[in-house]
Amino acid sequence: MFLLLIFAFLAGVVTVLSPCILPLLPIILSSSDGSGKQKPLGVVTGFITSFTFFTLFLSLIVRSIGISADSLRFVSIFILGVFGASLLIPGIQSKIEILFSRFSSSMPSSKNRTGFVGGFIIGLSLGLLWTPCVGPILASVISLAITGTVTAQSFLITLAYAVGTALPMLGIMIAGSTALQKVPWLLRNTKNIQKGFGILMIATAVGIFFNFDRSFQTFILDKFPNYGIGLTSFEDNQKVKNQLDKLNKSETDEDMFGKPSSELIRKKGVPAPEIILGGQWFNSEPLSISDLRGKVVLIDFWTYSCINCQRTFPYLKNWWEKYQDDNLVIIGVHSPEFEFEKNSENVQQALNDFGITYPVMQDNNFSTWKTYKNRYWPAKYLIDKDGNIRYTHFGEGDYDETEKKIQELLEETGSEVSSKDISNVDYKIKSRTPETYLGYERVAGFASLERVSRNKKNIYTLPSKLGSNLFAYEGEWTFLSEYSSPEEGSKLHLNFESKEVFLVARPKGGESRFKVYLDGELKSLGEDVIDGFVTVDSDKLYKIINLPASGRHELQLEFLDSNIEVYAFTFG
Repeated sequence: MFLLLIFAFLAGVVTVLSPCILPLLPIILSSSDGSGKQKPLGVVTGFITSFTFFTLFLSLIVRSIGISADSLRFVSIFILGVFGASLLIPGIQSKIEILFSRFSSSMPSSKNRTGFVGGFIIGLSLGLLWTPCVGPILASVISLAITGTVTAQSFLITLAYAVGTALPMLGIMIAGSTALQKVPWLLRNTKNIQKGFGILMIATAVGIFFNFDRSFQTFILDKFPNYGIGLTSFEDNQKVKNQLDKLNKSETDEDMFGKPSSELIRKKGVPAPEIILGGQWFNSEPLSISDLRGKVVLIDFWTYSCINCQRTFPYLKNWWEKYQDDNLVIIGVHSPEFEFEKNSENVQQALNDFGITYPVMQDNNFSTWKTYKNRYWPAKYLIDKDGNIRYTHFGEGDYDETEKKIQELLEETGSEVSSKDISNVDYKIKSRTPETYLGYERVAGFASLERVSRNKKNIYTLPSKLGSNLFAYEGEWTFLSEYSSPEEGSKLHLNFESKEVFLVARPKGGESRFKVYLDGELKSLGEDVIDGFVTVDSDKLYKIINLPASGRHELQLEFLDSNIEVYAFTFG
């Protein structure tokens, strides 16, 4: 635990060198207004308090009282704007000082009172607005917080990270404040400098409101692609990993999850959780782990619109055909990523489309997913004849290794399978663009000039230049939690680097059509594109781009009607 605290503190310290700190620098510098050390101390105290609290409890607050995280964000932006205005307009500043003095009567002087309390409130706003460059340690804490698992350990680790981040900030502010007090030219121009800081703070608040901070970070990384690389690499060592394993251990069995497959095999496995019945079954009557003793069971978590899952189907189908008579049972656990994937008719259609004949169960409530503490699509759990997990694999790849483990466990049942050839061709992903979600709950990389308007129509415009791996809307669109819906004539622009592009979409009723342009020209480069048009007639993943080689391009989709919901882009 002490080791994690040290590394969390150091991770916070090096954050001052990362691109994530850039949007905060104007506000940090604006707090160096020559009023002494009280305001900087207030800023870092407020920042530490706010960042620690909201990192651990924001998800709980949103779930419990229904207030959106965006609402809290807007309040913080407003506070920063008011403080910026107070540096410009003496009347606002005097009213703020009177207000703060009522909350800080125990401090020795009015100047110190208002300086510390004002700084504290600025720090509270910063802690909520800031998004850090997350390394392995903070990522583990955040994942625990999202699932509602907040412990004393996670609190101390988050606090150590916040303190580490705050100390360089404090140094910058105190150095600036000292310079304003001691350098003659700065001393003579203090009022003008304060007004300049006020303008800077207001401009920063406006920029954050319109998401210009995100665009600025993207611009910096486009111009300086190596900036910030490797800053969290010192966290990626075995001692830290071991401590994180303990932090994330399961409450049901401390040896079961988060362990490499090699350790599971050396330990002869751990008991597999039972499948939680209740969802519809396909290609089989309901099965259970206990009833399958004596057989080898491969549990595969998937969802039908996931391209990563789809690329594993040929291997799974091959293993099913090859080993089903040798005591292998494959069970596909369909855990839906999107609401429409819960529809049993859609799942049945997907099974028909992909030619899947092994047993599949619906896990719409994620009951089995949670029992296995799973976090991935796709994910494979290989269970031996005694009901123990002996091998796990998350994501794509390593198909030869997986098949060798299947053969090894089948041999333990008495089946003679070692003579069967193993020859699996690995699919190589050529994309450098991450999966892109188009609903507001998970949206990232949205570059239109307007901010996201939730659950209502809004007109969006394009930026002058679309940055790498960003997307933008043009025309009238409606943002919903899981998807977006365009009006007739609206467009979607995407800057990507990949060989293949896929779009998860569904019609609202009947059919919908859109045009596909690549680098400004109407193209038919995907399996679902005919003469430059895609017809959306069912809920599925559409193949819209397939290039000879991976490259950087701009995709434009022009929608011919408003009868469509678009969910996500995936790449290959």
